[in-house]
Amino acid sequence: MSSTNPSSSQLTQSQIATLQQSATEVAHHAYAPYSHFRVGAALLLDDEAHTIVTGCNVENASYRLTVCAEQAAIATAVSLHGPTIRIRAIAVANLNDTASQPCGACRQTIHEFSTPNTIVFFPAEAGTIAQATIADLLPAAFLL
Repeated sequence: MSSTNPSSSQLTQSQIATLQQSATEVAHHAYAPYSHFRVGAALLLDDEAHTIVTGCNVENASYRLTVCAEQAAIATAVSLHGPTIRIRAIAVANLNDTASQPCGACRQTIHEFSTPNTIVFFPAEAGTIAQATIADLLPAAFLL
C-alpha cells in the first residue's frame, strides 16, 4: 500500500480532494455514542456523471449491529442508483486522527461493487492518506 500508487493517476487531484473532503464532512454526521470513532466514506461511482455518494457509521448498543460508513455509503448508492453500480474509488476518513483501513466486512462489500482496480484511500500514520486497490486490500475475496 502506497501513497504514490500509479493507479490513482486515472483520477484527477480535484476528484481525490473532493472525495476526501466529502468523507470528512459526512463523518461529522456519524452516530458513535459508544466508541466516539466517527467515520465517513465517499464513493466515486464509475458513471458518466462522476457521482459521489456518502455514508457514515451508525453504532448500536449491540456492537454487532453497527453499520460501517463504507457499507452505509454503498447501501445508499444502491438505493439511489440501482444494483449495477460500480465504484471507481472510495475515500474513508475519521475524525479521530487515527490510521484506519476498511474492516474485512467492508472490504468484501466494496469488492462486490468494484473492479480489481478500484482505489481505496484511507487514513494512515501521522495524518497521511494511504491508498491501495481493493485487490491489494482483499487478495482472497469471497466469490460465488
